[in-house]
Amino acid sequence: MSSSKRIVWFPILLVAIQILSIHTVLSQSQNNAFLFHKCSDIEGSFTSKSPYESNLNNLFPQLSYKVPSTGFATSSAGITPDNVNGLALCRGDASSSDCSSCLATAIPEIRHRCPSNKAGIIWYDNCLVKYSSTNFFGKIDFENKFYLYNVNNVSDPSTFNTQTKALLTKLTKKATTGDNEKLFATGEKNIGKKKLYGLVQCTRDLKSVDCKACLNGIIGELPNCCDGKEGGRVVGGSCNFGYEIYPFVKTA
Repeated sequence: MSSSKRIVWFPILLVAIQILSIHTVLSQSQNNAFLFHKCSDIEGSFTSKSPYESNLNNLFPQLSYKVPSTGFATSSAGITPDNVNGLALCRGDASSSDCSSCLATAIPEIRHRCPSNKAGIIWYDNCLVKYSSTNFFGKIDFENKFYLYNVNNVSDPSTFNTQTKALLTKLTKKATTGDNEKLFATGEKNIGKKKLYGLVQCTRDLKSVDCKACLNGIIGELPNCCDGKEGGRVVGGSCNFGYEIYPFVKTA
């Protein structure tokens, strides 16, 4: 997003189907913009100084160390029944230093927000961090997902929605074919006198075919997520997309 623009985004949690709060993302240079988090009660809780907490304390430094050099990592710590699995993903166009900075914010924040939950996930503009007592690696996360949209409307929603879907579908193919190990793609498309910028990304524990299925699934939620909006995102635990009429990504 252009640093001269002030974009107001409305996050919507799909489970509740309601506007939760107004969140402002100022620009791409605001690396640690918080987006959303979710603490899971399904897997139960742990107590202070328990083996699970010890394993969690060992897991996060491993992710912090592994991720910045490649942008993604998975890790596990401990043995059943106190084992914990985690992953961290940085946005594909984020630098190593921006990635490291985002993780340095996200990891203590999820510990603060989910102090005794055995599973949780947190999203920032430049990274996501997820942990669980179950082995979720390689599986599409259908549970954790939310919408973000720009409050400004375009003049021709029908045409704009069609062109947006076409761009995101093209980027999905780009991200999931050939030797694209990042499962990430950016691009742009002219719509009349305006230019549309887009981004798609999956967590790299997924196979390309599963990444494609995940992205096609959330792209299919257009225009429900952001009908005729100048910008929008569907953000999940395994994949996400974003588009905007202002340059918010490094296109290639």
